Amino acid sequence: MRIEKLSFCNINSLTGKFEIDFTHPELAGPGIFAITGPTGAGKTSILDAIAFALYGKSPRQRGVSKGSNELMSHGTNHCFAE
Repeated sequence: MRIEKLSFCNINSLTGKFEIDFTHPELAGPGIFAITGPTGAGKTSILDAIAFALYGKSPRQRGVSKGSNELMSHGTNHCFAE
């Protein structure tokens, strides 16, 4: 399996809607890339969004249910990952 695109909104420290196109030449060309940045920049949130899109939960959090949502950014009322 190869992930081609990731769209997500309000996941952990990343508030708002984001889209990552893994087929973009800068990411697909070299065949390997690194997710880097300072503490709190959202690196792990991207990995959480991938896990949430694939499995409905993240290894760091228990997931999303009607009464609980540990993945959603604080102060927001919805989240998604696909």
